[in-house]
Amino acid sequence: MTEYYHLQADDDISLVVDHEVLETPGKYIDGEVYVDYETVHDRFNDRFYWDANENVLLYTLPDNLVTVAAGSNTYQVGKENQSADYTIVRNDSNTMYLALDFVEQYTNITHEVYEGPNRTVINTVWGDVDTAPAKKATQLRLKGGIKSPIVKDLEKGETLTILDAGDSWTKAMTEDGVIGYLKNKFVGKVTTETLNNDFTEPEFTHISKDFTIEMAWHQVTTKDANSTIATVLQNTKGINVIAPTWFYLNDNNGNIANLASLDYVNYCHQNNIEVWGLVSNLENKEVDTAAVLTHTSTRQYLVNQIISAAIQYDLDGINLDFESLNSEAVGDSYIQFIRELSLKCANNGVVLSVDNYVPSAYTAFYDREEQANFADYVVIMGYDEHYAGSDEGSVASIGFVTNGVADTLKEVPADQIILGCPFYTRIWAETPKADDEEDTTAAAAEDYVPYDLTSEAVGMDTVQKRLELNGATPTWSEEDGQNYAEYVNDGVTYKVWIEDAASLEKKLEVMKSNKLAGISFWKLGFETDSIWDTIIKYTNN
Repeated sequence: MTEYYHLQADDDISLVVDHEVLETPGKYIDGEVYVDYETVHDRFNDRFYWDANENVLLYTLPDNLVTVAAGSNTYQVGKENQSADYTIVRNDSNTMYLALDFVEQYTNITHEVYEGPNRTVINTVWGDVDTAPAKKATQLRLKGGIKSPIVKDLEKGETLTILDAGDSWTKAMTEDGVIGYLKNKFVGKVTTETLNNDFTEPEFTHISKDFTIEMAWHQVTTKDANSTIATVLQNTKGINVIAPTWFYLNDNNGNIANLASLDYVNYCHQNNIEVWGLVSNLENKEVDTAAVLTHTSTRQYLVNQIISAAIQYDLDGINLDFESLNSEAVGDSYIQFIRELSLKCANNGVVLSVDNYVPSAYTAFYDREEQANFADYVVIMGYDEHYAGSDEGSVASIGFVTNGVADTLKEVPADQIILGCPFYTRIWAETPKADDEEDTTAAAAEDYVPYDLTSEAVGMDTVQKRLELNGATPTWSEEDGQNYAEYVNDGVTYKVWIEDAASLEKKLEVMKSNKLAGISFWKLGFETDSIWDTIIKYTNN
C-alpha cells in the first residue's frame, strides 16, 4: 500500500485530492499535514504567494495582508499578531511545505487524516456526488479484473463514492481514501448526495463610478509639459478622467520617477476631471522589473512610493501600466503587486485601474480574473494589433477589438472594463529593396518580401493631410471596420488603415452594446477636435 500511495520517507503522507491519489506526497510532522507549495497553489488556492527570495508567505484578503515567516508559528494579519499551535511554513530541501490547517483557514476545502498507511482525504469540489453501499463483503481492486491486486477488503454496507460505472466493474472510493474497482454486482443502490462546506468566500468591494468613464491618456515626458494642460483640454468634450504619464519605475530598489504637478491636478479638479496618475515600467530600460516584483521588500516599497505620490498630489486614481513582462521571470509576483497596491489604494480612497493587452495565451499570467477581484477597473488596450516591427495592418480592426472585449468579459465583469481605443494611425511604407540589397537565394523563397517595411504612428489630422497631399481616396473596409487608403510616392507604396470618426464609432458601439464601464483613448493630441462630438454621443457626458 505504501507504493500505491507513493510513500517513501517515514514522514510522507499521501494526498488523496478529489478522488485522485497525487503522485507527490505531503509531509506528516507532529500530527500536522504539510503540502508542498506548488500543490497548494495549483490545486487548492492560488492566492497564496511564496517569496522564495525572502522566505515569506503572503495571503491577500480583500482588506488585509497575511504575512508568515518560514519556520514560525506566528503570523500577521495587517498589523495584528496571531499564532497557530503548529509551524505554518517549513522549508525542506528547497521545497516549501505549508500546513494544511492554515490553508483551510482561507480556502473552501476540508481534509481528514487516516493512518495505516498515512493518507489525508482532501475535498475541494462541492455539489452532487453519487454514492452507494457495498451490497456484501467484497474486495476493492487496483484495476478492473479478478487478477488485479486487492487494495482493500470492503465490509457489507460500507459507503462508496461512485467515480465511474463500467460494464462489469465500477470505479469507487471509500470514505478513508482508497480508490479501486469492484464488480458491479456488489454495488448497492446508487443515490445522489450533496456535498457542502461551511465556508464563507471573501467578498471584494470596489470603487465604482456612477457615470460612463470617458478617459484619455496624456503623455507627459517633462515637468514643464504639465503647464499646457489647459490647452490640451480646451477643445475636448466629456472627459471625466485623465491619466497623465507621470510615474515610472526608475531603479531596482522600487523607486519611481515623478513628473507630477499639483497645479495640473487642481486645474483638472476645477473642471470636474479626475486625475489617475499612470505608473509605468517602460521608460528606464536599465530597470529589471522582475527583480523588483519578485522581492517582497522592494515590491512593497514600490507600492508605498506610489501611494505616497497619490496622497501628495491629491490623485483620484492610479493607472497601472506594466508591460512586456516575462511570465517565467515574474510568475505570480505581478498579480501579487496588484493585490498589495489595491489594499493601499482602497485604504486611501484611490481608484486602481490596470492596463492589459487583449487576452492571449502568452498573457494569461496577467490573471485578469484576479485583477478584477482587487483592482477597481481593468483597462483593455484595444490597439497595437499591428505595431512597429510587425507585419502591416490595422492598429485596431473591429474584429480585434470585439474579440478582445469578448475574451476579457470571460474573466472580468462588464462594469469593471474600460475599453482603450487609439487616436493614432500607422502609415506603413513599403520601400523597394535596391538592386544591391537583393539576395537571389532569398528572392526564390515563397515568403520573400521585395521591400523594406517601416511605419510611423501619427494623429488624425496628419493622416488626412497626408492623404489629401497624395490624392488618396479612402474606401471602407467592412472586415476591418474602418477606412483604408494607399498611395505611391517616389516609388514607395504607403498603406493606411485609418482611425477616424467612422472607425471610432464602431468601437464605441462595442463599448455600449457590452455595457462596459467606459472608454479611454491613447493619446491626447492625436485627435481631431470634431472627434469629441462622436464620442459624447456614446458616453452621454
